[in-house]
Amino acid sequence: MVQFTAVLAGCGAMSKGWLNALTEHPLLKGRVRVVGLVDLDPNIAQARASEFSLSDIVIGSDLDAVLAETKPDLLFDVVVPSARPALVATGLAHRCHVLTEKPMAPTLESAGAMVEQAKAAGRVHAVVQNRRYVPGVRRIRQLIESGALGQVTSINCDFFVGAHFGGFREEMENVLLLDMAIHTLDAARFMAGTAPRAVYCLETNPPGSWYAHGAAANAIFEFEDDIVFNYRGSWSAEGANTSWEASWRIVGTKGTLLWDGYDKFEAHRVAGTEGFFRALEPLDVPEMPDRSKTEGHASVIADFLDAIESGAQPETAGSDNIKSLAMVFAAIESAKLKQRVSISV
Repeated sequence: MVQFTAVLAGCGAMSKGWLNALTEHPLLKGRVRVVGLVDLDPNIAQARASEFSLSDIVIGSDLDAVLAETKPDLLFDVVVPSARPALVATGLAHRCHVLTEKPMAPTLESAGAMVEQAKAAGRVHAVVQNRRYVPGVRRIRQLIESGALGQVTSINCDFFVGAHFGGFREEMENVLLLDMAIHTLDAARFMAGTAPRAVYCLETNPPGSWYAHGAAANAIFEFEDDIVFNYRGSWSAEGANTSWEASWRIVGTKGTLLWDGYDKFEAHRVAGTEGFFRALEPLDVPEMPDRSKTEGHASVIADFLDAIESGAQPETAGSDNIKSLAMVFAAIESAKLKQRVSISV
């Protein structure tokens, strides 16, 4: 097994999840040696190094200098989105494979530039879409692929959470679509196994919202293969929170699957040919045989490392994940224009 060397840039709160996974999770333990930490405030980077007992590493605020000194295989990008385009470009220029946090980029144009830069450098660039590595999402995709539901006709999801974050989110524009919906939209695209083609979106900031803008959205996405994806979401919905993974209804030509976003699945398919309502039979939703694909953040990083070793593309490669980002920006554009917007990347 190859042991990679890595520099992690951005040592704020999110970096703890990365370092916990890298140092403790069975999928990753021993596979990556962190050789550098970068932050605008080197004291924050030093504190994180001490917390995780990272010794004999380079710490600094200048990414270019730290990469030049350490010459790592990997760059882990945990910086704020506005800094991401320059950071990814710097990492690729130093011949690093880059794994980046969400969102992939602050604009679709800068995301496209990242894809081209990675291609030109011959390096792997991928995005941490950890929600598609939760067990429920993988089990749904597995059931769809089995054909047990027939041809999928619609994917429907409800995300209703009364989340009081405080801080920057409550001042953002398009807060639900930009900061949260990417998880759900990417999961839907993964379940469908096909590409989005258009969207109509209504974005609102409901009465009583504690956000400045866009705390709720209703969107209808058109996918290839005549699949419709209906998204209903709100971050200012008090009284009956859904799971952070949302609640789902997957409808096929043979039956329907329900998932509450936690551990409850309910699926039935048609078992009769007569009657106003056809007779139904319960449908099993099997566990995943490969648990390595159900460990969230750790599974994303492991897939990234496996792809580098094998020469394959990771599941969340930037060249593919840009399609999920395109769904977000198309929904925002549709809400502004109050009309259907095509999606093409």
